[in-house]
Amino acid sequence: MQNKVVVITGATSGIGKALAYEFAAKGAKVVIGARTHDKLVEIAEDIKRNGGEIAYAQTDITKEADCKNLMLTAVEMFGKIDILINNAGISMRALFAETQLHVIETLMNVNFWGTVYCTKYALPYLLKEKGSVVAVSSIGGLMGLPGRIGYSASKFATNGFMESLRTENLKTGLHVLMAFPGFTASNIRNTALAADGSMQGESPREEEKMMTAEEVAREIYSAVQKRKNKIVLTSLGKQMVFLNKFFPTWMTKQIYRVMSKEPGSPFK
Repeated sequence: MQNKVVVITGATSGIGKALAYEFAAKGAKVVIGARTHDKLVEIAEDIKRNGGEIAYAQTDITKEADCKNLMLTAVEMFGKIDILINNAGISMRALFAETQLHVIETLMNVNFWGTVYCTKYALPYLLKEKGSVVAVSSIGGLMGLPGRIGYSASKFATNGFMESLRTENLKTGLHVLMAFPGFTASNIRNTALAADGSMQGESPREEEKMMTAEEVAREIYSAVQKRKNKIVLTSLGKQMVFLNKFFPTWMTKQIYRVMSKEPGSPFK
């Protein structure tokens, strides 16, 4: 990754922040985007102090112009884009029957359209370098999770987009990676939306028992380096995907049972 130019969205917390530090430590030139300017500056200054090369642009990925500007920032600062990591995302927790439709629209705008916008404006540069485009999805993008219907729907949509992109570019040299972390100790659940669109405010799960954001970042780094098509992370995530292939009806019941035991679960 020495001197590769890596663009990362949602890079001021969780997996995105861990990815910025991981790639910078390996010698990549990192370009980070997120909505909070102060956090972008803080991370950029810290990475520079440690000898890394970094640029940033305040970015709301639901805005097409912001996504275009992030890619132009990378090219203006470093002359190219080798890797795009579509990491920015938002979750939810509520039953569909109780969820206001604008909540699902918000999730689609962030998780799906944000990936589409960023990939669209990075693609000419990625094709030139025969680079990599990555989407950080979730086990919820492989199996529909109850109480997270908008989240799963947006991740499934992203899967279809990325798989089609991979097939379209079978002969161009573009590498397309889908990463499916299981439950990870990041802030995505803390910022998850409730039925009315308000912030959930706290995680319903025990973070100390989860894979850390840094561990996920190392796995994604390795997968990019090896140009893998797909990675499923956490032992639980791998078990769920495997069992769902052979026992889908049984797995549906198990998922319902497990998710219903979350503190404050919207269903029992």
